[in-house]
Amino acid sequence: MSSRLKYSLYIYIYTTNQTLPPSICILPLIQEFRLLLFSMQLLVTAAVLGLLVMGSWAQGMMPTFSFPPCDSPEAEAAALVAQDFLNAQHTHGYKFVLNQIDKIKILSKPGHADMYFLELDLLETTCHVLDPTPVSLCPVRQKHTVAVEADCDFALTNTTQGLSVVAFKCKTETESEEECLGCPSLVPFNDTDGLQLIENSLDSFNKNNTLNTKFALLEIGRMASQIVSGGPKYFAEYAIIGTNCTSYDDDICFPQNHTVAIHGLCHAEGSANLNDVDCKIIGPTQTVDPASNATVRIQKLLHAHTFGPIHHPSIHDLRHHKLTALHDPAASGLLSAESAESAEVVVVVPPKEAPVVKREISAPEGPTVDAAIVPALDATVMPKILLPPICPGKKKHF
Repeated sequence: MSSRLKYSLYIYIYTTNQTLPPSICILPLIQEFRLLLFSMQLLVTAAVLGLLVMGSWAQGMMPTFSFPPCDSPEAEAAALVAQDFLNAQHTHGYKFVLNQIDKIKILSKPGHADMYFLELDLLETTCHVLDPTPVSLCPVRQKHTVAVEADCDFALTNTTQGLSVVAFKCKTETESEEECLGCPSLVPFNDTDGLQLIENSLDSFNKNNTLNTKFALLEIGRMASQIVSGGPKYFAEYAIIGTNCTSYDDDICFPQNHTVAIHGLCHAEGSANLNDVDCKIIGPTQTVDPASNATVRIQKLLHAHTFGPIHHPSIHDLRHHKLTALHDPAASGLLSAESAESAEVVVVVPPKEAPVVKREISAPEGPTVDAAIVPALDATVMPKILLPPICPGKKKHF
């Protein structure tokens, strides 16, 4: 018991023994209790303020997630950086273009660069990776010719130098029109009749071109067959590269170095004995992507094909080009568990090697959503307002 309380009780006992009026006896006791209550209120207030300060400090040190709308300028800019990076790493097959942003979340942590996590749908275009045409101008391959779709997860960092990709994982699959009778169907890259079409059509092109260069097969892009009235008709897309031979009659020919060689992209159709071929000739490989102004690695020399037993089934028993697997990103811990289920194609690049693409990022059109706040909303209290979903975004093609 405090000394003040003891003193008050002594006064109360003393005054009661002196037969003083009741109002005079109770007044000091009430004043003492008021002082005691006021002191307790001060202590409680100080404790609450301390807890609030500590909570604010702890919240400022913890990582937070934000979820901008999938069609916002911020999400679009990050998705285009991922698209450009994917095409820069893809050294065979065809370029891919963004079709839809499925999900996006941004991890912010004090003292660290923001991390962007995206789930994207991309579609294969008809532009080969050697084609200098900007991907934004490349036609998307349609379903009736068997489209190829890529579902990809990306992890990016946003530093003062711009957005850069540190990891991505993709899974590719074909998509065609349902119940399309008479539409072309893909055949494996080692199909005998398709290879014969390529061999004969390239031989015909070498006989008739006026470039003083004999070309060799560089890569098969795709082969397809279609049932027509006269029998099966074959279609082939392939890349060619100039050799050291300047005459069709030269026998010992080797592909030139890819940095100085002339390349070509050919389309052939028909049969082995009767075919039509058209080749688009392009110059040496570019080292900068004019579409994004990104620093792009010089394309590695694609494996030059020859005809015969060298066509190994384990490599060429495919019907479309998949995205090359370079490294397993599971150790990085950057990609979601969902992407681990589709461990078909993986690329992880250290941040210092990732090409930096500088883009202006506008403020999001709508407010960001805090994951810590959303669960606390009570549906019985909030008015029912129909709002468009912030994700996934709109499809750009199909």
